[in-house]
Amino acid sequence: MALKGLDIFKLSPKKNCKECGSPTCMAFSMKVAQGSVSIDKCPYFSEDAKASLNEATAPPMKTIKVGAGDHEYSLGGETVLFRHEKTFVSRTRYAVTVCSCMDDAAIDAKLEEIKSVDYERIGERMFTEMIYVNYAAAAGKEKYLELVKKAAALDRVLILGCDDPDVAAEALALVKDGKPILNGANASNYEAMNKVAADAKVTLGVSGSDINELYDTLAALEKLGNKNLVFDCGVNSVKEAYQIAVQFRKAAIKDSNRTCGYPSIVRLDRLSGGDKHLQAALLSLFTMKYGSIIVVDQMTYAEANPVYGLRQNLFTDPQKPMKVEPGIYPLNGADENSVCLTTVDFALTYFLVSGELERSGVPCNLIINDAGGLSVLTSWAAGKFSAGTIAKFFEEQQIESKVKSRKLVIPGKVAVLKGELEAKLPGWEIIIAPREAVQLVKFMKEL
Repeated sequence: MALKGLDIFKLSPKKNCKECGSPTCMAFSMKVAQGSVSIDKCPYFSEDAKASLNEATAPPMKTIKVGAGDHEYSLGGETVLFRHEKTFVSRTRYAVTVCSCMDDAAIDAKLEEIKSVDYERIGERMFTEMIYVNYAAAAGKEKYLELVKKAAALDRVLILGCDDPDVAAEALALVKDGKPILNGANASNYEAMNKVAADAKVTLGVSGSDINELYDTLAALEKLGNKNLVFDCGVNSVKEAYQIAVQFRKAAIKDSNRTCGYPSIVRLDRLSGGDKHLQAALLSLFTMKYGSIIVVDQMTYAEANPVYGLRQNLFTDPQKPMKVEPGIYPLNGADENSVCLTTVDFALTYFLVSGELERSGVPCNLIINDAGGLSVLTSWAAGKFSAGTIAKFFEEQQIESKVKSRKLVIPGKVAVLKGELEAKLPGWEIIIAPREAVQLVKFMKEL
């Protein structure tokens, strides 16, 4: 059970020194209990107190880090079952599977397809972050090791699907610096696989024939001292995989059962049975409930566009608006003489508008106002995007000293501001843009 503020305060140094940033030790203890600050912010807690408090106040789901460098990802660490309760913190990662049972041409085509889906949406790179490299014993060890090398060349996090400890050890020797996941421990081999994973210092994936065997194997690995684990939801059926994902998350968060509190791997490449439409539907399902890593047979733009949009919406803090930094954004090689446009700092508005403006090829300065991260109409209705606030922003940011153009294009949805803006910004020609961003290309070319 999570500690309350008073429990933490009893172990505190009671100095009220304010070095932690809080006015009193009680206030600090309350923040620690809420999870808003770390116990390490106080320099006077004893090491024993810190160790016990860190364990007691840690998230019910363990945070597991995989990958290295720019491709290091955090999995788990969740504290709620539903996003609206607080926020989800570690976004679902997607992996495409390749298998040593495939012929060389099919492997090369699959790896090329993985590279082909790579684009940006609202400032975030959308691509397949992981590759699941599956070992087929019938194809032999050497072919698998060559496949591991090929997959590693794509600079993605690897998941080595291999339950043979000897082969797994050789494969890890090739790629262990990239901190892959070794997914292959089960009730019959977990001790040997644990040694292989521990020697390579990588995360170990665990599976079971059913939910009870999976739990028992996780518990056995914990007794061996390994808590760098993820669990595989299995491939028996969609129903069972969903049951495991949901029941383990619920047991960890609601019942504080830390043996269930590990990130999950969902094998849609096996569960969908080659049905692309079923796979697309299950991608959405397990992104929401509760796949930490979802393995698919393929990830084309058709699959990526909706699921990455869903993931981006799901893994944002519902209490914080998505916004960009206010200021002047020159586009298409714009200079101080280029026409100016203005809109709000809502991230989706910015990326839609800037994308269409870039597509037009017309040099322009996009002036982003501080509107609290709200959309155009919402911020206008709230009084955060009005003639007065725009004029004040121009004055505070010294816009008139930074640009020589006196043409200002405003969003079509707030055309009502034209007259008042002309009065607030004397010398500026106020031009009304189309209501929809997609119409900006034609509008800018004709301006």
